[in-house]
Amino acid sequence: MKLTYRPYELALRHPFTISGFSRTSTPLMLVELSHEGFTGHGEASMVPYMGESHQSAAWFLNKVDVKELHYPFDYARIINYLDSIAPGNPAIKAAIDIALHDLDGKLQNKPCWQIVGSDPALMPVTSATIGIDTPEVVLKKVKEAEGCKVIKVKLGRDTDKVLIETIRSATEVPLYVDANQGWTDLEQSLDMTHWLHQQGVQLIEQPFAKANIDANAWLTARSPIPIIGDEAVQRLGDVDKANGVYHGINVKLMKSAGMYEARLMIQRAKQLGLKVLIGCMSETSCATLAGAALAPQCDWADLDGPFLTRNNPYADPEFKDGKWVLNDDAGLGLRN
Repeated sequence: MKLTYRPYELALRHPFTISGFSRTSTPLMLVELSHEGFTGHGEASMVPYMGESHQSAAWFLNKVDVKELHYPFDYARIINYLDSIAPGNPAIKAAIDIALHDLDGKLQNKPCWQIVGSDPALMPVTSATIGIDTPEVVLKKVKEAEGCKVIKVKLGRDTDKVLIETIRSATEVPLYVDANQGWTDLEQSLDMTHWLHQQGVQLIEQPFAKANIDANAWLTARSPIPIIGDEAVQRLGDVDKANGVYHGINVKLMKSAGMYEARLMIQRAKQLGLKVLIGCMSETSCATLAGAALAPQCDWADLDGPFLTRNNPYADPEFKDGKWVLNDDAGLGLRN
């Protein structure tokens, strides 16, 4: 087994603004694992709030003993090994896990979606995200998202209603919204959920700070729209904690340390009666296809990385009728 990697800066098509910050690019680490003439590709998307960087990713990868990644891959043992190197660092762990799944598929001559037990016919539509911006730029973003059947809107400021009204002036497609922990007032938040329900919003992500369990549970008990835990739900152990606090969870590979644990999170959520949104960070086609392989097992999808970037190093996956199309290529189906 040979491990190689290179840092990459993913440039965003527009400045990406949410309730707490704005950015124009995202640091990535592109990882390759080679074995018996085949190469698996993975990536770590290291958004600021998660605390990872090119430096931390390189440090972690240099600690990895590739002998521990021997074939056939025992994903449970491998994630335990990666966790033993250092706590945290879920994005670079995800890069290794994704590369292993891609390599596994190529070694077995099977697509990843088949290895993880998905049915492509059950693929949900995926949303395109619109960050907080001026009405003029928001309308431009709406036009760019014309091929999508759902739009996701970042909220959490005092201009939330203006943003929604601007989008509604241009399109009637269903909406998802993400407050990114930006709401603070209980009664105002409840009024907002009823107003958003009238605007065709289908789910709300992380309205209050993740540590404010009481506020999130209070709103979940009263909201006419499903409330989804995002920042509050990182890895498998957080799924049980979300039960009774949210209607559902947002699973992201960069939080879950990859596809293996994401699948376990989806399964556990279903056991608890929680809905599942599979989401993403700022990602290339590589992590997008990894998420798409699991998306048919979820209720909703927000896998819009290739829509939002200017320098995706890979070809965009096929997108049809608002959905990613899973091909029969071995592995992730990633193409240059």
